[in-house]
Amino acid sequence: MNINGYLDYINKPWGRLFYRLVWHNLGFKDKKILDFGSGFGVTANHLAKGNAVTAVEPNSELLEYRICDNHYEQIIGSIDKLKEMEDGSFDVILCHNVLEYVEHRAELIAEFHRLLKKDGILSIVKHNKNGKIMHKAVFENNIDEAMALLNGEKATSQNFGTIDEYEIEDLQDCLTERFVLDKVYAIRTFYGIQPNSFKCEPDWEEKMFLLECAVEGDAVYANVAFFQHLLLKRI
Repeated sequence: MNINGYLDYINKPWGRLFYRLVWHNLGFKDKKILDFGSGFGVTANHLAKGNAVTAVEPNSELLEYRICDNHYEQIIGSIDKLKEMEDGSFDVILCHNVLEYVEHRAELIAEFHRLLKKDGILSIVKHNKNGKIMHKAVFENNIDEAMALLNGEKATSQNFGTIDEYEIEDLQDCLTERFVLDKVYAIRTFYGIQPNSFKCEPDWEEKMFLLECAVEGDAVYANVAFFQHLLLKRI
């Protein structure tokens, strides 16, 4: 994994904007929150300002660089650690850009359901294939890879390896009788296909944040955004 590359990304204007757009729809206070696949702890640290946060991350190498300005509990491990926790332990569970890299999605989602209180919230951030094709073709001018993705080949992340993308519909068997899909938000609708030179202008981040927020709840934009943010309510 290219740790330095990802650390550099989260400190760039476009990296900061990604997190701002995710946090924009996570205005929780005084909640018990589980961040599964917490990475460097960027979101766990942010939400720990006003919540009791438990972060679970299997990659100990990432945790050497974790952000911990605010107190939260950090656990090294994966689904095995979830199985040790009590039923109904959390009000909110986050699973951001993780399901693309796990083999047993159904088992993991079943654990989330067990660990959430009734009417608790599951926040999933996922890659969106349509948005990735747009990014390859427009931002990267990589028409061959865009065509390969269009024809069903898998993309690769320079930081995390092969991306096993999925559609919302692919989760239905896992979600049925467990969760109700409440909201789908678009993330990185516009800025992912802009040249990076634009993104260093002094007021770019704030203007683009407002533009992205203006369309985030529109299904048309969610269909072409690079990421989708799903909010699901536990039944």
